[in-house]
Amino acid sequence: MPNASLKDVKAEFSSFVDAAIKGEFVTITRHGKPVAALVSIEAAEVARQAIMGGKRAGLVGYLRTLPVGEFERNRTPSRNIAL
Repeated sequence: MPNASLKDVKAEFSSFVDAAIKGEFVTITRHGKPVAALVSIEAAEVARQAIMGGKRAGLVGYLRTLPVGEFERNRTPSRNIAL
């Protein structure tokens, strides 16, 4: 079951999940083009570790990857307040 249309996966989802649990990679296609994959949780964790290096990306980490350089912090108060 390497390739399956979305229609087939919808109709027989449990059998495709069983195939993924057994270690098969099921490529789901829409209009003949691959759009998603169904894999076991173990395979998904391996992929997640490889992509993220074991860490979840946070907002600051994401902003640091942007190609715009360093951000300057605006230290002026946003409004005048009486204390």
